Amino acid sequence: MYKFFFKRIIDFIGALTGLLLLSPLFLLVTVGLYFANEGKPFFFQMRPGKKKRLFNIIKFKTMNDKKDANGHLLSDEIRLTKIGIFVRKTSLDEIPQLLNVLKGEMSLIGPRPLLPEYLPLYNVVQQKRHDVKPGITGWAQINGRNAISWEQKFEYDVWYVDHLSFMLDLKIFFLTLKKVLATKEITAEGHATMPRFDDLKNNI
Repeated sequence: MYKFFFKRIIDFIGALTGLLLLSPLFLLVTVGLYFANEGKPFFFQMRPGKKKRLFNIIKFKTMNDKKDANGHLLSDEIRLTKIGIFVRKTSLDEIPQLLNVLKGEMSLIGPRPLLPEYLPLYNVVQQKRHDVKPGITGWAQINGRNAISWEQKFEYDVWYVDHLSFMLDLKIFFLTLKKVLATKEITAEGHATMPRFDDLKNNI
């Protein structure tokens, strides 16, 4: 009952409340990133959701679009702006996804929505992460976030799908607040962000 009915109601009320409470901060970050990223405060990208249906995710843009002499984007380390580093460290870049939750494309809690090009790389078990709506935070995020391997992330995602419940979501919500305040596990070891899953698969 919770999974098929009450979860959506809680998502909608929670997202609406969150946007109202965070609206001053939302506007402040938008203005800061507008100037830092030459008029581009938001980042839009297609992501697969429940049943692998694609939707356009919205996040705060923490990296600029600077390119090298050959027209290729510079590394994440170079493109991360000062305000972008702060926004990522405090997880403020996730706030705009509350709009995705209101639209019904995401849930407050669930497996994180990844890139469409990763879809063919999942094994049968890992594909179960798409049996539910993706979330702003999830079981993998409170158990290591970007400091754990992709394989560990997928194990946590599938475990969440198999054990989804109101009490589990409540636990994830409060542990997420704790993680955000601690500002830990934002990046993978030796990287400014999380390495791409397809890059790692290609190197195996």
